[in-house]
Parts: sequence; C-alpha cells; structure tokens
Amino acid sequence: MTGQKKSQEQLLDMGTILGAFVQATEYAFVVLDPHGRVCYWNPAAQMVLGYTEEEVLGRKLQEFLVPRDKRTIYEEILAELEREAKSKHLELETLTRDGRPIPIELSILAVRVEGERYIVVVVRDITERRLTEQKVEDQLKTLTTLYTSAHKLSVNLNLRELAREVAKSSVEIFGVSFAWVGYAMADGNVKPLFGFPQEIDYPWRIKVRWDDSPEGRGPTGTAIRSGFPQVVDDIEADPRFVPWRDLARGFGFRSSAAFPLRSRGHTFGALNLYSFEPGFFTPERLELFQAFANHAAVALENARLFEETQKRMKHIEALRLIDAAIASSFDLRVTFHVALEQITSQLNVDAACILRFDPASGLLDYAQGRGFRTRGIERSTMRLGQGLAGWVAQRRFVLSVPDLSNPPKPLPKAFRNLIEKEGFVSYYGVPLVAKGKLLGVLEVFNREPLEGNDTWLQFLEILGGQVAIAIEDVSLFSELQRKHEQLLDAYDRTLQGWARALALKEEETEQHSQRVTDLTVRVARIMGISGQELEHVKRGALLHDIGKIGIPDSILLKPAPLSEQEWEIMKKHTIYAFEMLSPIEYLRPAIDIPYCHHERWDGSGYPRGLKGEQIPLAARIFAVVDVWDALTSDRPYRKAWSREKAMEHIKQQAGKHFDPKVVKAFFKVLAEVGEPV
Repeated sequence: MTGQKKSQEQLLDMGTILGAFVQATEYAFVVLDPHGRVCYWNPAAQMVLGYTEEEVLGRKLQEFLVPRDKRTIYEEILAELEREAKSKHLELETLTRDGRPIPIELSILAVRVEGERYIVVVVRDITERRLTEQKVEDQLKTLTTLYTSAHKLSVNLNLRELAREVAKSSVEIFGVSFAWVGYAMADGNVKPLFGFPQEIDYPWRIKVRWDDSPEGRGPTGTAIRSGFPQVVDDIEADPRFVPWRDLARGFGFRSSAAFPLRSRGHTFGALNLYSFEPGFFTPERLELFQAFANHAAVALENARLFEETQKRMKHIEALRLIDAAIASSFDLRVTFHVALEQITSQLNVDAACILRFDPASGLLDYAQGRGFRTRGIERSTMRLGQGLAGWVAQRRFVLSVPDLSNPPKPLPKAFRNLIEKEGFVSYYGVPLVAKGKLLGVLEVFNREPLEGNDTWLQFLEILGGQVAIAIEDVSLFSELQRKHEQLLDAYDRTLQGWARALALKEEETEQHSQRVTDLTVRVARIMGISGQELEHVKRGALLHDIGKIGIPDSILLKPAPLSEQEWEIMKKHTIYAFEMLSPIEYLRPAIDIPYCHHERWDGSGYPRGLKGEQIPLAARIFAVVDVWDALTSDRPYRKAWSREKAMEHIKQQAGKHFDPKVVKAFFKVLAEVGEPV
C-alpha cells in the first residue's frame, strides 16, 4: 500500500470519528455552505433551538436565528472570515422554535473543503451563565448599595438627621414608596422620628405601640417585641393591619414590612417600609432590607448614645452653673435667674417659674419666672391644695399634665386665664423640699405637647432639688446672719455698758465715749478703712480706756497732777487692756487702740515705744481724736482749751506726737462736720 493511499484512509477514518462526535455532542453544530445556507444541523442544535434538520436545511441563519439588531454584526463577521481564518464570537438573544427567548453564544469558524469556503457555527445556550453573571452583578450591586448607604449613615451623629437619612435611603436607594423610623418609648408607645417623603404624615396620624395591646400587635409592634421582621404582602387582606388599613389605603399603600432596629442586644425601634405594589417584599429584598436595617440600627444607636452623652454633659454643666450661683451669691434673684435659664434651655420648655412657700401664711407666692409673654404669673398666689401648684405642694410629688385642657382637678379662674393668654398646653410641677421641709414649687410650662422620658423627668427633679437647696441655703444663711447680727448687737451693747461703767468711774460723761468713737470712725473711713475692719476700729475706740479698770481709784480719780510714781502706774492701763482683751477672740482685732493709742509718732510714747508706721493706723487715728477731745473738755485739774488753741497744739505735734497724714485727715473731717479749722 502506497503512503498516499494510507493517509487518505486515515483521514477517512478521522472524518468518520469526528462525524460521530458531532452527532453525539451536546453542543449545537451548524454548517453553512459557500452560499451561507444551512447544509448540516446536528441533533444537539435541534435540542437547543427546537428546529428539525428538515426545517432549516437550505435556509440562512439570518432568517430564523440571528435577530435584526445583530444581523449587521453577523454579516461583518462572515466578511472578516473571508480575509482571516480566526474564529469569531457573537452573543445574542434569539427565539426558539416555540417562541421562547434564550441567550446564545455563536462561535464561528471558516473552513475550506476542496477549495470551497464553509462556515462552521457552534451554538451554546448561555442561559445558566447569564443567570450566574446576573446573580453576581445583583450581589455586587447589593453590596455597593449597602456600602454607600452604610457610609452615609456612619458620618452622621445627629439622631434626627440620621433617621431622615435612613428613611430617605430606603426610598431613593432601595425603591420603597414610603419609610419611617420609629423609636420604642418606655411607656409602650412607638414614637416616629422621621418619615420620607416628608409630605406623607401617615406615622403621625396612627397610634402604634410595641406592647401586647391591640395597637401593638401589628407589624411594627410585633417586630420590636419579637426581634424578627414582619411582612404584610397584601394590606387589604392581612388581618394584622386592620387598625390602620383605611388610612394606609388612603395613601395608596398595598404592602409593608417592619424590621427591628437592634443593637447591643436590645431592640430599640423599627424601620417601617411601605410599597404601592402588593407582594413587593420578596425574600431577596427582605434579605437586603434586613442588612440595611442592621446597619441603620448600629448608626442610630451610636447617634442616640452620642446625643445622650452630649445631653448629660450639658446637664452636668447646667448643675455646675447653678451650684456656682448658689456658692457665689446669697441673693436668690441671681440664683433663680441662673436656675430658670438652665431649666428652660436644657429641658427645652417654653416657660418656668418658682413659687416660694410661706409657712406663716400657708401660701405659695410667685418668686421669679422666665419665658412668660404676660405678667399674669407674677400675681400667682396659691394655698396648699389649691390649683396645680397647691396640689403638688400638698402631696409633695411631681405632677405631669400633658393636656391642660383636661387637668386632673378643676383649675382656679386666674390660672385658666393665664393658660389661655400664654397658650400653654402642657405642665409639670415639682415640689421644692429640703430636709423634709416644703420650700416651694417649681412649675414648667410648654406651648406644645410635652411628654418627657425618664431621663428628662429625672433631670427636672434634680434641678428642682438644686433650687430647693438654694432656697434652704439662703434661708439658713439669712437666719444665721440674723442671729449673728443679734449676737453682735448684744456684744456691742455689752461693750457700751463697759465703756459707760468706766466713764461713770472716771466721772466722765457718756457723751465723751460716743464723741471719740464717732470722730475716730469718721477719720478712719476717710483714710480708707472700711467693712469689718471699721467695726473693729469702732469697738477699739469704745474700749480705749478699758484697762483703767485695773488702776486704783486714788490715782484714776485724783483731782491734781499725778506724781511720777503714780504716772507710771497709770501708764499700765494699756497693758491691762491688752491682757483683758487678747484672750477674747471676738475683741482681739479691736485691741490696737486700747493697747497702742498712747504711742507717739517720734517713738517717745508707751507702753512699747513704737515709732512711725510701727504704730497701728487705728491707734494713730485715735491718738489725735483722744487728745483733741481731752484738750477741748473740762478735766478735774484744768479747764477746757479753746478750739483754736487745741488745733494749734495738734498742728505743732504733727510729726512728733501725731502722724502728719492723720492730722491732715482729722482737720478735713472737722471741716466736713462744721468745726472750724
């Protein structure tokens, strides 16, 4: 057998094998003749496209397989195959014989047989691949959407703005018709935080709860209570939606879903979604919405905690400001002003006032207020048990009146008029009690419905406690001050009694002691002494000769000049004064005059020979006044000097006996009181 013949036989065998493969394969094989008509159609092609071989032989693919929008591309591919032998690929949507659309991929290759060009087309049904690709694309889109929405939520810590973003994203990104975020309140109600679109007021017109009441058994309440999503495919048919169906129908809602907002182990609210389409919430969408709700829950809880922290910081600062006002002033007007300012701003209420209780009259009287448009509140006077404030004072617990048009007891006419003129809607009253004693009532008013939560109410009570402390502190201080003043008055009367007794012993008039005291105080004041120090100067002047109690009467009352020995004994009265007064803490600050008023500017005085400013200023002042009064008064051993002579003597002693500055101030005082200078 020749080699050529053997090769031909082998090719023939190979052709037989390939033919058998093409017939048996699951891939659709189509062969087009040189005129572009079908000349071969394997069984798989019939299985994929539904056409039998008899139906397609002699026809062009453009006639039944390639749609109009792909024919130009298909024909360009055939033209290219004239120039190059590379295979080409084309994806398109076609219809099977029974009209079913399917995506297919055409792999097109040109081959030459005995000089003629044939086209081999492999047709693959790519429905599964397209589904896989679509699923991947949907998942990617879902992830992108979740990422975008999560990013939007993560950059905001304002609770209301964040609730708005959650509702808005649900509509604009996820395609629901309406969305609102509800917060589970401690009293069982569900409070709408925000809804979108905003023109739909549905959440604010319905009553929703999350307890086991009839209003709590709907989708929202059940989602919060159970922690699982609740879906209503058809609002018209679902019995759970009966309480809200009529209103929902009016807005065009056909289906709804409620997703629990859960973070850190507890459910605090719900994301409520509505669609104009029944059956909108498919399992795929539910999975997406639940993922979004989880993101929203974390963001909302973080925002709530942030706002709560900020609010507590402001509360602490408010209490600090009130404490500072209490500590820095015993003027209740100042403290009340600060307290009322913090109460209205931190509690976000329109007005507040403080009524003080007078135990003697049994009345609550207006003390101070803030935020009132009229002055009617200033005339408020209540007896215990009368009106809301009287009721609060009598029972000593916080009273909340969310609706003043429906009070728990009849209101006095004046109070009704006040409410009407001010436009108040809500009221809170807090008893002001300290150490078991009723001190007054703090009243809070608002011109819109006001339902404070536990934190709000707790802070209101704390603020009331601070106001009560302020009143108690000022009352205690006032009482202490009153008793202190009584005690000081008793001390001063005692001192005056001592001075009077000494004056009687020396046979001086009581007017002498009062004269030198008054004149000393005048000079001291003009030289800058004031306040408590001036009081000590006054007492020192009053007791200037208290030490003479220890001097024998034979020397003290001697009508003639004293001997040198007697004079030495007389000088000891300053030391006796020091010994008498220094053990008495109250009189110790007043000791300068009794102890040092006989010291001289030039250092020649007694008892210690102090010089210049070593001598206490009070003693320097009194030295001038005492000599002036002595020279201008009759004494047992001489007559009074004339005023001119006495003044001349004082002028001459300036810089010797007396401090020149004190002399100058003394003359100025004499001029002011009408004495000749």
